[in-house]
Amino acid sequence: MSASPKNSRTGAQAVERAIAVMYAFRDEPGMLTVSEVAERVGLSVSTCYRIMQALVRGRLLVAEGHGAGYRLGVGISELARSRPEPDVESAAPHLHGLAADIGITASISVAEERQAVTLYSARPPIPWCSHQTPDERSELGSTAMGRAIVIFGGHGDLRAHALSDAHDARRRGFTVGVRSGVTSVAVPVFDMDGRARASIGIQARSARLTTDLISDVLPRMRYTATQLTAVLSPA
Repeated sequence: MSASPKNSRTGAQAVERAIAVMYAFRDEPGMLTVSEVAERVGLSVSTCYRIMQALVRGRLLVAEGHGAGYRLGVGISELARSRPEPDVESAAPHLHGLAADIGITASISVAEERQAVTLYSARPPIPWCSHQTPDERSELGSTAMGRAIVIFGGHGDLRAHALSDAHDARRRGFTVGVRSGVTSVAVPVFDMDGRARASIGIQARSARLTTDLISDVLPRMRYTATQLTAVLSPA
C-alpha cells in the first residue's frame, strides 16, 4: 500500500530536518550542544535531540562524553571518499607534459572535507628543488590549489566570498599564493558539468616564479586543465 500524503510529508520533513541539523555544523570546526543546534535550525531541543541521536547511530555525528557536545562523524568522510576521484593514471601523462614544457613540477589537487589533497605531482626532466612540491595535505583555503577549487565553485565546505582574493581570482581565472618566499599558482579543472572538481598547481621560489613567468606558463596550464576535463568526467 502506498504511503498517504500525510505520511509522505512527515517522512520528507524528517529528512529535511536531519539535513538542516547537519548543515548547522557547516563552518563549525569545534563541537555544538543540542541546544546550540536547536537554536540554529529552529527546532525544539527534544526534536533536535532525537534527530541527532539518529545521526550518531548512522556515524554522521559523534557524541562526546559528559555532555561536551557533538561533532561531525567519520561517516561524512566515508561518503565523501565514495565520490569518483580523478583517474590519476590518465591524468599523469598530461601533467608530465606540462611539467616538461614549463620546467616546473605540476600537481593535481582535489578537495576532501576541509583539506586540499595532492593526488599526484609530475616533476620535469631537469633538476628541480623541493620548493616545487606542494604538501600532501593542507587547509583548503590556505593554498592556491585549494582556493582554486573553492572560488570556482567546486566545494561547499568553504564559502568563496570569505576568501579575500575570490573576486580577483575569478576575474583573471587563476589563484596565486605567496608564503615563505615561495609563489604558487593554480587553475581550476572543471568537469563536463562545469564544476571545479580539481585544480592544477605549480610553485617555485618567488625569485624565479615572477609575474612574467606566470604569464608565460598560464596558457599551458589552462590547456592541460581542459585536457583533464575528460578525466574528471568519464563516460
